[in-house]
Order: sequence, then structure tokens, then C-alpha cells
Amino acid sequence: MIGRRKVARLLLAVGVGAAFAGCLKRETAVLRGDREQVLHKGMGADPTDLDPHVATNIAEIDVAAALFEGLVAEDPVDLHPVPGVAERWDVSTDGITYTFYLRPAAKWSDGKPVTAQDFVTSWRRALTPSLAAENAGMLYVVQGAEAFHKGATKDFGHVGVMATGAQTLRVTLEHPTAHFLSLLTHPVWFPVPVPAIAAVGDPFARGVAWTRVERFVGNGPFKLKAWHPNRELIVEHSPTYWDAGRVRLRAIHFYPIELADSEERSFRAGQLHITYQLPFGKVDAYRANSPQLLRLDPYLNTYFFRLNVRHPPLTNEKVRRALALAVDRGAIVERLLRGGQKPATAITPPGLPGYAPPTGIATNLAAARALLAEAGYPGGKGLEPLELLHNTSGNNRLIAEAVQEMWRRDLGVEVKLLNQEYKVVLSERRAGRYQILLSDWVGDYLDPTTFLELWRSDSGNNHTGWGSPEYDALLFTAARTTGAAERTAQLQKAEALMLAATPIIPIYYNTHVFLAQPSVKGWHPTLLDHHPYKHVWLEK
Repeated sequence: MIGRRKVARLLLAVGVGAAFAGCLKRETAVLRGDREQVLHKGMGADPTDLDPHVATNIAEIDVAAALFEGLVAEDPVDLHPVPGVAERWDVSTDGITYTFYLRPAAKWSDGKPVTAQDFVTSWRRALTPSLAAENAGMLYVVQGAEAFHKGATKDFGHVGVMATGAQTLRVTLEHPTAHFLSLLTHPVWFPVPVPAIAAVGDPFARGVAWTRVERFVGNGPFKLKAWHPNRELIVEHSPTYWDAGRVRLRAIHFYPIELADSEERSFRAGQLHITYQLPFGKVDAYRANSPQLLRLDPYLNTYFFRLNVRHPPLTNEKVRRALALAVDRGAIVERLLRGGQKPATAITPPGLPGYAPPTGIATNLAAARALLAEAGYPGGKGLEPLELLHNTSGNNRLIAEAVQEMWRRDLGVEVKLLNQEYKVVLSERRAGRYQILLSDWVGDYLDPTTFLELWRSDSGNNHTGWGSPEYDALLFTAARTTGAAERTAQLQKAEALMLAATPIIPIYYNTHVFLAQPSVKGWHPTLLDHHPYKHVWLEK
């Protein structure tokens, strides 16, 4: 006969075993997604808007690429331009005129056809000053676009874009531009449903709520299903997309998780297929214990500080240069990041075809201290504490703290750290309400101008208050120079001029360090970190 205590122990064991078996059978979001072709992805910051013409951060551009498609798309392996809405195109012998032939099957998510006139009206919208699109300058390669955007003419008929038929679009450029087709993959060139926007409000004004789920119209491989700010954004397979049969994912769930530690825990819990980032302190552990989950992809991305040259004492170039000279980039890369990053002394990263960045400002403490003394602040005396703004992220906080200590220890300069949500940081950046701002820039195309155009006096992405007529003239001349060597020399001279003026402090050339489940297929390492979702799928 079995005693009561033994029976109790057996019942307890059976109960624990059943509970454990239940845990084993519980299906995580990742396992369910593998079975249902639903990708779960971290996206860093929450998008401020889904309007592709005003998209500026990585999250907004990433989602826009799923919801919209331009004339040209990207090859999933090396991102070379491939047909998108345009099934083919012709280029004139002088490289000035492009004629695009649109697919008759291209449709908006409401079933209406995508026409050449949609592109004309959309590009007019992107260039209209009232929209205040930060990336409108990318359209300046089109004849007359800059004059229209700056108000020199109000007649859009002077801009070199014309619908010569329902599916035929002619584009005339200011000058030959070798990377023009790659430019067209940026969201600022995407078509938007102007008539649908007009039904909600002024299509040429910012802030019209046309991107809400019940009003949203796109033309990409996915359509918007749900958007819960600060929680989740869901896109689902669009049956009206011209190439819907190629799209294998049924849906993508994007999660705005700004804290790297929280995102890594979600990944371990089976809630994410792909993270946006990985805490610096966990790179070595994954490298040693779970290398199949760790990705260290090449990345055309530079981290740097923006310095607001309108704000004393940063109006003083000697102060700015002293700060730049006192940043120990090697220590940040070797002791903190641990992901294959490299110290940066220029804004353009290595790896751009045919371009080598000029030698910028390397670490030199003696020179930094001397410059600070020349500026009137020997040993930091008399200098009010500076403010360094960064967005909410454990990784960004570590970088800010490291540089804060370098400047305190080596220059006697005190720095206060300000930590804000990404949306707030963007607002403060646009308004110029900061002194020092931790920033980064990811290239939009494989040409040095994707980094150098940022610092033109009229760039919507400058935000430093710095400008130089000589710098602007060098970029203007380089854009109209056909000789590769001469063009490169002019761009290098421009970059060297900007770095010497120090409106920015380069910190490091980044790699994309993230986690990915082995079930994710078609996610190729690319310099721009673009991954056309129509070519991504999941395997159990």
C-alpha cells in the first residue's frame, strides 16, 4: 500500500511534469510566426509619421519600404536598382533624360491604378515648401526642382518631370547623375495617393492624418493593418500589389523598443525574429555561446556629435576643435562597442566605391588643451557646463557617458547628459534647442554625397547652424563634373573643409550588431541595411 505522503509526492510530481510539458508545448510568437509566415521585428524608435515624404529616421524609412514602392526597387543581395513600379526605362545618350514605362498592373491598395501623373503630383508635393520635407533636397537633381522648392518659381511646369501618357513618365535632370536610379529607392521619391490625402486635408501641408489605418492607401507589397503607438505596428500582405505572388510573408509586426536590454530579453523570450540592436555588453557572450544568433553586418553608418554653432561657447571654433581632439575613439570601439566598429575621423565611412575620406581630427590631448586655453578656458575654467542630448537607449547612454568622462578628465569640461524619447529628440533637433547632440547617419545610396549633402547651408538635415558658401560651391561643382577623379577631389576638399570647421565630431564607423533567428531567410548583409521584404521569408 502506498502511504499518503508518497501519494502526495507522486501527485506533485505529476502536476509539475504536466506544467512543464505545458510550457514545452506553449508556442512563442516566433514559432507561430515561422508557421504562419509572420515576421516579428524590433524597430528601435516608434515612427513619428508613416508619410514617406517626411520620413527621416530608420524606423520610418523601414516601414515606408514595406508600404510603398517607387519607380525603382532594390535587389535583395547587393541593392542594385531593379524594376519597381516602372517595368523598364530609357536613358538619353547625354544622361540627362530618363523615360520610365510604368506597369499597367501597378495599383494602390484601394484598387486604383498607379499612374505617371501620381508621380508628378507626388514629387510636386515633396518639393512644396509648406510640407517642410527634410529630404526634399534629394530631388534637386531634377531640372528646376531646387528653384521650385526655394520659391524662386511657383510654376511646377518648369520642373523637369512630365507624364507623357498614363504609364509614361519623363524626367529631365539638371546634370548627369550616375547614382540617379539608386536615389529613386528613397521614400521621398515614392508616390503617395494625393487625391486620398486631399479627402482628409491639405495634401501639401504637414500633419494631415491620412496615414491612420482606416484612411491609409499605399502601393507597396504590404498594407497597413494596425498601428498602436509605442506598442506595435502591423502590416499585412497586399493583394493589390502588382507582384503579390512573389511576397511570401503574410504579415510583419514591428515593435518600437528603444531600450536595447528590453529588446534582447524579448528576443530570448521568443517574441522577436530580429532585433534592431544588441546591448554592447552582451556582444561577447553571444559571440561565445550563441554565434548562430549574432549578426555583425557591414553598415554604411557613422556615429557623430552635432554641435550647435549658434549656441555659445560652441560659436567658438577652437572650443569645438578642442572637444573633437579629446575624444578617444579607439577606447570607445575597443572597450565599449566590441562589434567590429572602427574609429571615425571623417563623416564618410570607408567602403564607398572610388572614394577615400580625408584625414580628419584624430585624438590629440595636448593640442586639445592648448586650443581650449587659447579660447579662454584653460583647464576648463570659466566654461559653463555643456549639455549633451541623446535619445533613450542603453547603448547611446553608454557612449554619452564615456565621452562625458573623457571631456571631464582630460579637459576639465563638465557635461550634463539629457535623455529624451526619440520623438522629443527629433523635435529639439529641428528647432535647434540643443548644444551637443549624439547623432548617426545611414547612407541612402552608395555615393559620398549621401553624407556630404547633409552639411550644405540649405540642407534640411543639417541642424547645426553651420554653413559655408565655399563648401556649397564645391558640392555644386562636383555634381556637374563628369571626370571621376576630379569629382572625387572636389568632394574630398569639401569634406576636409567641413571637418576643419568642426560643426560635427565623428566618433565611429558602425557595423549593424543585432540578433536574428535562423528561421529568417533572404536577410542578406547589405551596406545600407536595406532588406526588401518581398524577398524575405521564414522556415520552421
